[in-house]
Amino acid sequence: MGSHRRLVQTSGFNRGAGAALSVLSAAAAALGAVPAVAAPSDDTRAEVDRLYEEVEHATEAYNKADERADSLREEVGTAQDGIARQQERINSMREALGSLAGAQYRSGGLDPSLALLFSDDPDEYLDKAAVLDRISAHQAGELKDLQEAMRELAQERSEAAQKLGELEKSRKAVASHKRTVERKLASARELLNSLPSDERAAYDRASRSGRSGMPDLSGAVAPSGRAAAAVSAAQSAIGMPYVWGANGPTGFDCSGLTQWAYAQAGVALPRTSQAQRYAGRQVPLSQAMPGDLVTYRGDASHVGMYVGNGQVVHAPYPGAPVRYDPVGMMPGATVTRP
Repeated sequence: MGSHRRLVQTSGFNRGAGAALSVLSAAAAALGAVPAVAAPSDDTRAEVDRLYEEVEHATEAYNKADERADSLREEVGTAQDGIARQQERINSMREALGSLAGAQYRSGGLDPSLALLFSDDPDEYLDKAAVLDRISAHQAGELKDLQEAMRELAQERSEAAQKLGELEKSRKAVASHKRTVERKLASARELLNSLPSDERAAYDRASRSGRSGMPDLSGAVAPSGRAAAAVSAAQSAIGMPYVWGANGPTGFDCSGLTQWAYAQAGVALPRTSQAQRYAGRQVPLSQAMPGDLVTYRGDASHVGMYVGNGQVVHAPYPGAPVRYDPVGMMPGATVTRP
């Protein structure tokens, strides 16, 4: 998604100075202000491009927060399981110590010397006394173990409480990013709907690079079996809708598509495009091979998969399905080989 439209087909993403000067007036229209004169359609299209790019940034922030929330939920669950096991252990230790203490209390009424005097079998008594000494030492060890277990339990509960607090913050961040995405998407749709039907059609054609069908990929060979499997999976998603925050199998955002495609090849990629930029070895763009990840812009807010012959497969932006585009469609391309 983002600014993947080509208003001038041979120049990639053209954001001229005139489009930049129109941002304030177009943004005011998106926020409900009523300008004296309607913004020119070129300015409107430029503003839609800008909003889609902002949506992409917000979507990646949403994915990152959602991934963190999932990780924290797993950590909290593991911590709670550990707490339950530790509590069971403590309960068992307390029960065993209680039984041992009761037995000693019931048998400890006589002074040891008197017990020896009245014993029918002094040798048997001495054997029992030695056993009792060993039991006392064992009991002391058990008490020490119980104290240590209780300290560990208190620490685990403290850490679990901290993770629960982090999880709540992460949930709020997810909700906040979701609202941001939805608000910007609504503004972009409103601006697109303001275009005359013929200009809207022209915008749609330009946003699809003026091409249809599959590009020539003859001779493009992946460097490994897993890269080939990932390319095949990505190509199978051609035509699927862009769905922000989705990672398949029936809809994708940009990083969701590449993550899903590599998952079909048995390779786990991070969820966000920023993290995917570093999920492998960096190679020059001139040496890109099928299966390589291509991230765009300085902040790596968009990602696609190189499939050979100067083409990538990617999920562009809302309203445009998964498709092929030239690898140089956006600035700041960085290539990563997983």
